Amino acid sequence: MNILMLSSTFPYPPTRGGTQVRTFNLLKYLQRNHAVTLVTQQEADVTNDEIAALREFVDNLVIFQRPPDVTGGTFSKIQRFVTFLRQGTPPSVLNRYSPEMQNWISESTSQGKFDVITCEHSVNEIYIQPNDQKRVRTVVNIHSSVYGTCRQQLETSISENTWRDKINLPLLRRYELKYCSKFSQIVVTTAEDKNQIQEFNPQGEITVIPNGVDLVTFPYRTSDTGGNRLVFIGAMDNLANIDAVCFFVREVLPEIQKNYPNTTFDIVGSRPVSEVLALQNQPGVTVTGRVPSMVDYLHKSTICIVSMRTGYGIKNKTLEAMAAGVPVVGSDRGLEGLAVDSTNVPLRALRANTKDEYIAAISCLFDNPHLRAELSHHARQLVEMEFTWESAGMRYEQVCLG
Repeated sequence: MNILMLSSTFPYPPTRGGTQVRTFNLLKYLQRNHAVTLVTQQEADVTNDEIAALREFVDNLVIFQRPPDVTGGTFSKIQRFVTFLRQGTPPSVLNRYSPEMQNWISESTSQGKFDVITCEHSVNEIYIQPNDQKRVRTVVNIHSSVYGTCRQQLETSISENTWRDKINLPLLRRYELKYCSKFSQIVVTTAEDKNQIQEFNPQGEITVIPNGVDLVTFPYRTSDTGGNRLVFIGAMDNLANIDAVCFFVREVLPEIQKNYPNTTFDIVGSRPVSEVLALQNQPGVTVTGRVPSMVDYLHKSTICIVSMRTGYGIKNKTLEAMAAGVPVVGSDRGLEGLAVDSTNVPLRALRANTKDEYIAAISCLFDNPHLRAELSHHARQLVEMEFTWESAGMRYEQVCLG
């Protein structure tokens, strides 16, 4: 089968972020049995070595330059909003749209070169034309609902611009309702995502394929380091991650340090914004930026904190910590899609949503090495049974085959 995968985000190395790791591991699996052409965009920080490395995993790599970021003042923003209002496509999607990339895709599709086209992340839906579904199987791999995420940020009061997002919310709903109808098959990461998208496309074929973990990249640690070392991992220009670490450092960490003065908190991830960098002014906080190996920081930590207050889908950071054998304390959002503390399952993580719940859970784990060992063992077992990229790739292949 000839597969065309569209990803405006350059998916290598997979350590760059959640979008990259999912796209890379799915294409890595598909290329075993199929001819995979990947069409993507090169961003400023993508190196020639990374391009050469990615070529090894696909039959054909087609790269376009990422369009320059849109800048401008109030008038420019008004123009973008008017376009959104009239055309129905959000600025965040239009900003990455490449006419050259569109021409290449449209010409290839009209010539019948591919059996299936997959859009890796919903922003790539823009390249699928309404009549494409009649000529080729079309799949959209929705990493998370933009409408659901915007609504959630408004509900939890972490929106960057409440006024703007309240106006955009019904427009985003209209947008997702429209694009979902263009696809033969829709893929989501959790049952909650499926319920959200089902509202837009009640008759559509929607398959849940959770994220996975590369168990070689995230091996199970050989020993518990003990101590009072906390870690958070993730791209630090992501709004949900920024909110998560700011909440934890400002509200939870100082209370923990009253009883455990040696407690440290490592914020590990690429592209930290100024608000995150400023957290280093707090005692015990380190912001690393991009690191060569995320797992090294996990293995040195006592507990991994997943203090998310927004964001749909299974969190890669949670699965990676579990695979590495690091006990997790996470919120409902951080543990979404995972059976970690429900009836008739072994305890695999501790749940916390409020300041007091975080304090209680972290203190309990600091004081109880046996509980840490229990969580570590059961969490790794869960990942091995249900959340490997091998199983995700197998399911994705079936979706592509139809």
